[in-house]
Amino acid sequence: MKEWCGWPVVDETTGWEQAQKILADAELSDGLPLVPPTMRRLEAMVAGVDARTESHGMMPPMFGDITPESVAYQCVIAGALPAELPVVLMAAQAILEPDFNLLGIATTTGSACVALCVHGPLARKLGVNAGTNCIGPGTRANACIGRALQLCLRNIGGARSETGDMATIGQPGKYTFCFAERAEGPFPTLTERHGLGRDVDAITVMGVSGTAEVLPGDGEGATPEAILDPVVAAMRAEIVMSGQVRKNQRGEQVLLLPLELAEKIARHDAWDLARVQRYLFDKGDGVASAPEAIHPIVTGGAGYKMAYLPIWGGGSQTVMRRMSSAAVSSVSSSLSAYFTRQRVSTSGV
Repeated sequence: MKEWCGWPVVDETTGWEQAQKILADAELSDGLPLVPPTMRRLEAMVAGVDARTESHGMMPPMFGDITPESVAYQCVIAGALPAELPVVLMAAQAILEPDFNLLGIATTTGSACVALCVHGPLARKLGVNAGTNCIGPGTRANACIGRALQLCLRNIGGARSETGDMATIGQPGKYTFCFAERAEGPFPTLTERHGLGRDVDAITVMGVSGTAEVLPGDGEGATPEAILDPVVAAMRAEIVMSGQVRKNQRGEQVLLLPLELAEKIARHDAWDLARVQRYLFDKGDGVASAPEAIHPIVTGGAGYKMAYLPIWGGGSQTVMRRMSSAAVSSVSSSLSAYFTRQRVSTSGV
């Protein structure tokens, strides 16, 4: 059987059930069905990629080599499009930053996982959902991009159950966890806060312990305090639940904030982003290392329900990477080629 980076390449004539068995026997499966990695699909995934075998780092816990080809394999079996490869490759590199602490996240007995946020026009080109159910099911881009990154951890990094991944309970975010930030809204975007500009192509990776639904205290968010006080309670509760209460230093906090609530807060005089961060920091009595380490991200659909993403208590920092112009150009070219093929296919030519 042919191989790609040491993994099996499935022949075009192989049946579905047999293909799944081949991949399961190679310990590549996350438990869900995988797209058979045929040579045609693999070559299409890396078409136009320079330096296909160039190493971009070694991924813990077993320190497999991150190359465009090794990441492309995960993209294929996850169902991702060639246009999405640059995003997954950039995210795979970003989680290698020492401050992200991938070794800890991958091997903890806790419930940590990697969450990915896509920013800018790139997110909209790829169709990454920043609306209703943005961290839930229903959007192919969110599901497949996030799954491809998780498969990188499993198949390149070696974070498999009972070998590298030692989670006592685990969490569904280990299947996929990807969403986009909304460019509109009253507050500076996360990329803007990092000095990159308001609507810039970038990705952010976060080591999180899960999600917690948070509602305004009055049910509708008539005042900023009504919106933010339950967030403070959630953050303080997480510190206790995760054992961080024993630590002198806190890290970052991430809050997914619906546009409606962001606009409600901003309609009140002097309630800008800095005041929101300061309020959460002061009322929370040190829930983060600094007010600026609290990251409200505007995303999601209509409604008043927020999602608090607690950063893993074992120690992790968010990492943002700007997408290069070459990577963005590659996405545009791949999308153009993909839609051309779709038109040809549907026209019967």
